[in-house]
Amino acid sequence: MARLFVSDVHLDAAAPQATEQFLSFLREQAAAAEALYILGDLFEAWVGDDDEEPGNERVCRALRELTSGGVACFALHGNRDFLLGAGFCARSGCRVLSDPVITQLDGERVLLTHGDALCTDDHPYQELRSMVRDRTWQQRFLALPRAHREQLADEARQGSRRHIARTVPDIMDVNGAAVAAAFRAARVQRIVHGHTHRPGVHRLEIDGTARERIVLGAWYEQGSYLRYERGRYQLCTLPRH
Repeated sequence: MARLFVSDVHLDAAAPQATEQFLSFLREQAAAAEALYILGDLFEAWVGDDDEEPGNERVCRALRELTSGGVACFALHGNRDFLLGAGFCARSGCRVLSDPVITQLDGERVLLTHGDALCTDDHPYQELRSMVRDRTWQQRFLALPRAHREQLADEARQGSRRHIARTVPDIMDVNGAAVAAAFRAARVQRIVHGHTHRPGVHRLEIDGTARERIVLGAWYEQGSYLRYERGRYQLCTLPRH
C-alpha cells in the first residue's frame, strides 16, 4: 500500500474550499493508503489544543475517522501550527513526531522535516523560530486567554505577510550548506520537506553520493501530495478549487 505525504495545507476559516478539498483527500486518496504524513502547517493557525474553530474541528474528526479505519497518521510541527499537542493527538488520532525525523520506507532511511530549519539565510525568521519553539515561551503563551492568543496569532500572520513582501524570495528558500549538513548528519540519500511552497524534485551530489530532495507544495491554490509505493515517489496534484 502507498504512503502519502502532504505539507502546508494551511487550513483556515477564510478559505473553506481548501478545507473541503482536504476532507475529500482524506476520504478518497488517504483512506486507501497505509499511512499519511503531514509535514507541518496543516492549519494556518493553531493557538492551542483548546482551539474551537468549527472547520478545524471537522478536520480533526475526519482525521480521527481515518485513523480509526486503520490508516496511520503522523504530523510534524510547522511554523504556523507548532502548538499542536496531546489534545490534538487525542482529537485526531494523529501522532506528532519530532522534527526532523527519520522514517523507514521499505528499508530506506528517509529524512522528513517541515523544512523551515533549512532556510538559514532568512535570519529574522530563524530568530522568531527559536523564540516560539522554546518550551518556556510556549507555556507562557498558552497561559493567555484563547481570545488573546487568537489576536496575537492574527497579528503574527500579518507580520509574516509583510516580511515575505519585502524579502528577496531566494532568501526564504533552503540554504545549500544547510541541506548538505542535514544529509550528512542524518546519513540519508533522501529528504522530504515542505515550507518553501516550491514543489519539485532536486537531485544533487554530496560527498560523491547521489542524493534527492523532494519538496512538497502548498495548498493555497491547488492541493497536492507525494505518493510513495514500492520504491517509487510521485508528486501528485488534485483538481483546482
